[in-house]
Amino acid sequence: MKSIISVRNVWHHYGISPVLKNVSLEIESGKLVVVMGPNGMGKSTLLGLIGGTIYPIRGEVEIDGKIRRSSIENESAIRRQLVYLPDTPFFPPNSTGMEFILAVARLYEIDSFRAMEHAEVLLGVFDLKEKAHSPISSYSTGQQKKLGLCSALITEVPILVLDEPFSGGLDSAALLAMSKILKMLAAREDVTVVMAVPVPELVEPLADKVVIIGDGEIIAYDTPAAIKQQAGGEDILLAEALESLVHPDKINIIDQYLKERKS
Repeated sequence: MKSIISVRNVWHHYGISPVLKNVSLEIESGKLVVVMGPNGMGKSTLLGLIGGTIYPIRGEVEIDGKIRRSSIENESAIRRQLVYLPDTPFFPPNSTGMEFILAVARLYEIDSFRAMEHAEVLLGVFDLKEKAHSPISSYSTGQQKKLGLCSALITEVPILVLDEPFSGGLDSAALLAMSKILKMLAAREDVTVVMAVPVPELVEPLADKVVIIGDGEIIAYDTPAAIKQQAGGEDILLAEALESLVHPDKINIIDQYLKERKS
């Protein structure tokens, strides 16, 4: 199957310390790929590079056959087919939730009637109808997170790049709704989803493949079952597999700590 996202030999630094080291990654169309790893290991940087908010020091990122920032035409075409939602998106505080969602829809040239209908449905799905015409500054952290997800979904693009869509105070109903929506988009509409998630068990049933990043490098890239097998067996938790692959000594340290507490 054709790769819709290609990351090739990418390096990125903040100051003198490399955050990503010669990273290469191929993501097929219509797949739901989850990026995992400890904090500060390069997950958000990788998503920012794919999303186009960060430019690599070395290497290149290709989206559907077009190299990012290789020309104005290519970059414009990529931006029409990809949405990047950061962990904490910016919202104009005096706009209402509905105004913001519809403004995003206009940017992506969605028909106004279709956008209004879709926005009403999304606001209902995420329990935001009562806040739809209130200033965003009055939204709670969780409500702003939901609004960000609505703004990404309203675009109807074929590629979604989401940085920690399940964090930020989402309630259980919103978690379930987003899980079902992303699974359906990938399975039925051939939408490619790339997302970073801090809690592996939230996404294990969803992920076609998992990328594990440690110290700026890709340690593993495979199905959840294959990664667990690589880390020691199919019966272990995905979180345990993550720790085993990124910090192989950590489990022993934890076991020793618990043993000492018992004594």
